[in-house]
Amino acid sequence: MSLQISKTHNLIKDALDYRAMRQDMIASNIANADTPFYKPRDVRFEDALAVKKAVIMNDNSNKLALAQTNSKHISLKNETNSQMPKTFFRDGHMAKNDGNSVDIDVETTEMSKNSIMFNALIQANKKDTMIFRSVIEASQKTQ
Repeated sequence: MSLQISKTHNLIKDALDYRAMRQDMIASNIANADTPFYKPRDVRFEDALAVKKAVIMNDNSNKLALAQTNSKHISLKNETNSQMPKTFFRDGHMAKNDGNSVDIDVETTEMSKNSIMFNALIQANKKDTMIFRSVIEASQKTQ
C-alpha cells in the first residue's frame, strides 16, 4: 500500500500537467503568429478533471443511470468518459490576409490567465503538503 497525502493530491498534479500543456500550446500559437493559414489551438481539460474528480471522490451524483429493461440490451458498463484533455481550434477571430487567425492580444491574455491558475495550483499543492507535514511533525512530538 502506498502512502497517499490526500485524495486531491493526484488531482492537483494532473491539473498542473494540463496547465503546463496549455501553456505550451499558447506559446506555440504565439510563435506561429506569422505562419500562413495557421489556426490557434487550445486545450480543454476541465471536463477531464471533473471526470477524474468524480472517480477519486466516488461522486456519482451528476450521472444519470441508464435503465436496462432487457438483459440482452447493450451494456454500458464499459463506457468511460475520456480523461484526456481535448484539443480544439480556437475560432471566432478574424483571419488576416494570409489566413492566419492568431490574435496576439487574446493569446497573451489566455497565457496570463493560465499562469495565474498554475500559480494558484502550486500554492494549493504547497498548502496540502504543509498540512500533511504538520501532522507528521505533531505525531513525532507525542512520542
